[in-house]
Amino acid sequence: MFAGVGKAEGISTQHTGTPGLIIAQNMPQFSKDINGETVDLAALLTSKDGTYVEVANHLIWKSLNKKIATVNNDGLVRLNGKNGTTMIIVTDGKSFDKIGIHVKHGKAEFLKQKNPKYDVISKAIKSMTVQEKVGQMLMPDFRNWKGKPVTEMNDEIRELVKKYHLGGVILFRENVVTTEQTVRLVDEYKKANEDYGLLVSIDQEGGIVTRLQSGTDFPGNMALGATRSTEMAESVGHAIGSELHSLGINMNLAPALDVNNNPDNPVIGVRSFGEDPQLVADLGTAYIKGLQNSGMAATAKHFPGHGDTAVDSHLGLPSVPHEKERLLEVELYPFQQAINNNIDAILTAHVTFPKIDPTTVISKKDGTEINLPATLSYEVLTNLVRKEMGFKGVISTDALNMKAIVDHFGPVDTAIRAVNAGTDIVLMPVGLEEVANGLYEAVENGEVTETRLNQSVERLLTLKANRGIYKQVSETPIEEKIGHAEEVVGNQEHKNLENEVARKSITLVKNDNLLPVNKNEIDSVVVIGNTYIENLQRALAAHHSSVELIKADKPLNGEQLQKVKDADLVVLGTHTSTVSGRLPSSPQMQMVNQVIEAAPDKTVAVGIRNPYDIMAFPEVSAYLAQYSFRDASFRAAAETIFGINNPSGKLPVTIYENGLEQILYPFGHGKSY
Repeated sequence: MFAGVGKAEGISTQHTGTPGLIIAQNMPQFSKDINGETVDLAALLTSKDGTYVEVANHLIWKSLNKKIATVNNDGLVRLNGKNGTTMIIVTDGKSFDKIGIHVKHGKAEFLKQKNPKYDVISKAIKSMTVQEKVGQMLMPDFRNWKGKPVTEMNDEIRELVKKYHLGGVILFRENVVTTEQTVRLVDEYKKANEDYGLLVSIDQEGGIVTRLQSGTDFPGNMALGATRSTEMAESVGHAIGSELHSLGINMNLAPALDVNNNPDNPVIGVRSFGEDPQLVADLGTAYIKGLQNSGMAATAKHFPGHGDTAVDSHLGLPSVPHEKERLLEVELYPFQQAINNNIDAILTAHVTFPKIDPTTVISKKDGTEINLPATLSYEVLTNLVRKEMGFKGVISTDALNMKAIVDHFGPVDTAIRAVNAGTDIVLMPVGLEEVANGLYEAVENGEVTETRLNQSVERLLTLKANRGIYKQVSETPIEEKIGHAEEVVGNQEHKNLENEVARKSITLVKNDNLLPVNKNEIDSVVVIGNTYIENLQRALAAHHSSVELIKADKPLNGEQLQKVKDADLVVLGTHTSTVSGRLPSSPQMQMVNQVIEAAPDKTVAVGIRNPYDIMAFPEVSAYLAQYSFRDASFRAAAETIFGINNPSGKLPVTIYENGLEQILYPFGHGKSY
């Protein structure tokens, strides 16, 4: 039946021994459930030394009952919607393996083979050194090297990946400039990794945290919150995931599942889907489904919730004072729903939760007593996440170079505390060599047990298996990878989705009969603002021939004010990220109120980033919230002003009067034409 198939090409000597072919989905760590109409099977070559690699070339796959399912030469199984059972067989000419698939009433599951040989992960862990185990848990960034952004591999970085047996790396915007360059860089990272595949992660949330310079610029989570559409959230997750996947990136540190119930939050804000736990849970799980269905590992962050804070953990150590009962109902609720829906990973916040863990430690910064951040808390990561909430996946720290951690703990102390608390990924350790050596020493002296490392390595290798991340016997040619990525990244279908989300997110918060404006009935438009204001001016100029820009971040002079009075339409673009930026006393808001007073009946304001900006100028005649400084959102705002787009967005947050006592506009508010 399988005659004429030669030995798989390119098997290096380090993986010989007695290679045996297995279907990865027979591994006990895989779920038996099959979701969707297709499933991508992987064939692994295992060896006596505990290593395993994926083989794809010179295989023959066969389904013994094609009425139930067919399989192509790449191991892609397609279910045919009929009840029954089939056996899928693969061979390389030397050995073979099989796995059953059973379908009943539309539900499909694997009938796995039972044999100790399939527990290759446990075998691999037994064969690994302490250094290799620690390496699996380290995920440094090589953001810059010798003062310059890393856009291509160099010998020093390649050597560090090998020397420390790194299990993962994280990329940033300066590392991913063009599609071709990104594919080449990721490919080189993976080639430098010698065992078990490499997690290549990135923060591609959409909106204000968008890393790909050549990808689709989706408006972000709060814009999705304004659409109220789980279908759109899933589509955006899938589009982002497919762009990353085509580049070779396999782990997205998204979405943020923080419930943004504090308008003063300087770091989450529009990165959240909104202030309502159910809305965040519904859209978050839909986004996660889209991401994971694209082949991407998804990561829910910032556990247990960074939404109700007024301090940026990049700059200081925030605290959430709430009782556990309230946390379970609000902050933890979206994370619990994500866990229930099989999220791959959770990333923790550098935030203290004294009602969950009252432990205090002495800060190395000033010798004061501080609460232990969630990132370093056994009570949070093991007792709460693992035991109470039932999470079996991978836990990552947030970046360990953030001031919330760096100011108070030493780099090695931080890593040891995080590992003992239950983390699996030590993200962006401060000083790779120092931290790696510190962890080796901690195992040697018993401060960290090897059992604790084994737990993390098993979870990491399981995640890699679930997402098809293996060391390859033979790689797809680089030009083929680039060609595929260039078809996917920033494609027209994704751009159309980007525009649709932007249009449906625009929220008409206030309108005293000013909007929509008939562009044929006005002669002149003046656009005023500072941050991203050129983008708003360009978007309006696409619809009207006379759009003048006044760039200002403080009160206007007499000449500028006269232009305001003479214009037929005045469009203010406001941009804030902190509570101080939207105080009526801030120079930007003084200018805004000056303009509104000078032209009360013809001024529309656009909240470019935070919807809360109107708190500083409630007297404006019309106000739009666009939640994003990406171009699609500016285009959608301009289309809304001129009546081309009928606004349908609903506020995902409550807008209060300054002082947070009276409600100006409630959650769910939104007008249309």
